[in-house]
Amino acid sequence: MRNVSSASQMAMAKSRPSRQINIVLRPNEQTSAPRSEPAAATTELAESAMLTQSQHSAFGEVSQEFDRLVGLQHIKDIAFELYAVIQMNQRRQEAGLLSPSHVYHMLFKGNPGTGKTSVARIMAKMFQKLGILSKGHLLEVERADLVGEYIGHSAQKTRDLVKKAMGGVLFIDEAYSLARGGEKDFGKECIDCLVKAMEDHKNQFVLILAGYRDEMDWFMQTNSGLPSRFPIQIDFPDYQVDQLIQIAESISKEQDYVLMPQALEQLKEMVITEKIQTSHIFSNARYVRNVMEKAMRNQAVRLLQQYPVQSPSKQELMTLRIDDLMVERK
Repeated sequence: MRNVSSASQMAMAKSRPSRQINIVLRPNEQTSAPRSEPAAATTELAESAMLTQSQHSAFGEVSQEFDRLVGLQHIKDIAFELYAVIQMNQRRQEAGLLSPSHVYHMLFKGNPGTGKTSVARIMAKMFQKLGILSKGHLLEVERADLVGEYIGHSAQKTRDLVKKAMGGVLFIDEAYSLARGGEKDFGKECIDCLVKAMEDHKNQFVLILAGYRDEMDWFMQTNSGLPSRFPIQIDFPDYQVDQLIQIAESISKEQDYVLMPQALEQLKEMVITEKIQTSHIFSNARYVRNVMEKAMRNQAVRLLQQYPVQSPSKQELMTLRIDDLMVERK
């Protein structure tokens, strides 16, 4: 088990001053215990302290991944709540109290590009590191992976995917599409199978359904057993313009590019225009990422035309200019 470094503790304390975690290993209690107490009890206490310390370190690593996401503070708060519940359940067990079994199935509601898949991946990793899930892998599927072509086919396909998801997270994007075919559609068979699997294997995997807010609210009404099986329902709001610019700068930095000030202003105007013209289908961070990748391709073409033989300078290779941001609207 790794010890939590003082540097990482200070970093976490600064990021969450109101939610500082104090780990008490209680070494004095162990050494001052009556000699007649069984050695096994002392060993169990020491192992419990080491587990708590390890989980704290693990959550610190996961928390750093959440912190790298722009915005989404309410989701980071929910992650901390889940961690706190896991910690307190462990301490309740140490105190001889009942430790209730929690269900972690989730519902993500929001527009495209608002971070739903990214959060699902980090959640899967967090559950694995904290001992809730044995593997922590993310199995991402859609309607075509679940809905079959004849009676019984959907149930079999769904059971097979649930089996593959055991120990991890089954993530179904645009989950509302499972109910769009009406009563005669085989998607209903898939939904019924999922509801049963959530109850039969509620502590062996986590199901996350994601999609547009209104469509997901409608979807929840298609089966009376669905709403009560998702105790964690999270809204993913659209990003603000400044947040999208921050995401663009982060993408640039990750790829060793730099946006010139004029290019940043141009990008901001493009984002504002896109949000207005496609308000109901605006793809948020996905739109920004597509713009940035297109800008990088435009820059490559521009530099190759300017330097057909010679190599541009390092600064030129890094710089994205205003004319690199020209994107054709479809």
